[in-house]
Amino acid sequence: MSIVTFWNNGKDETGKTLAIAAISTHMAIEHNYKILVVSTGHKDTTLDRCFWEERKKKKNLGLFGPNTNIAIEDGIIGLETMMRSNRISPQQITNYTKIIFKDRLEILTSFKGEKIEYDEIKLSYPDIINLANQYYDLVFVDLDYELGEELKNKIIESSNLVMATLSQRLSSINNFMKIREEVPILNSKKTLILIGRYDKYSKYTVKNITRYMGEKNKVSTIPYNTLFFEACEEAKLPDLFLRLRKVDEDDRNSFFLTEVKRTADNIMYRIQDLAMKM
Repeated sequence: MSIVTFWNNGKDETGKTLAIAAISTHMAIEHNYKILVVSTGHKDTTLDRCFWEERKKKKNLGLFGPNTNIAIEDGIIGLETMMRSNRISPQQITNYTKIIFKDRLEILTSFKGEKIEYDEIKLSYPDIINLANQYYDLVFVDLDYELGEELKNKIIESSNLVMATLSQRLSSINNFMKIREEVPILNSKKTLILIGRYDKYSKYTVKNITRYMGEKNKVSTIPYNTLFFEACEEAKLPDLFLRLRKVDEDDRNSFFLTEVKRTADNIMYRIQDLAMKM
């Protein structure tokens, strides 16, 4: 049971959320893991679009005035309420998630309400994540910059592994190298480097980036792939991974699938390695 937190510096477009979607979907299909993905952002629909089509929400009149189906559909609201009242067990978290693959992959979507409500609800994320870690084999956390430094650091400190997700730009790489000198956990074995939207034809190849950053282990990547990005906009990501399971090495999508698998394997190997040294 491990918490894997995906981090970026909050400034670059690194493809962090789509990387989580790819890795978690692959692992849910290929392995017998029970996985929860937690989106900590505010009104972030990136994960939603990967897995289900958007539905128009009809307005209702509640006892206290107008509201929307958001209040009914947003699992984080009910979960946060139960957490505050200490009336929830780890296994009950699944009642507030959206299921992609039964007993394999679930999503706790981002809060879709008003900012003032989000600022209160987000305080519960560290406790929710730690509680979920008692039930799920893997808890993938999409760490959002809107949480603020204190909450982000609290989640990072409780994580078994941090995936520092960078863009392939030299400025992004250099910026991270400066940041990790100031944040010990980002400069430790608890952190792996992940390049999102990777272009293998760039001069900044995995080999060159690994050497430039002084990494002992080969940097992980989620390559840019047309079918993948289209599927993530059309709520067809699970279908894509199921359809491409048996492609041969000559297929144009083979490199993408190989790198997703390598990244997933790197995550599990590092978690196991760190556990053995505790």
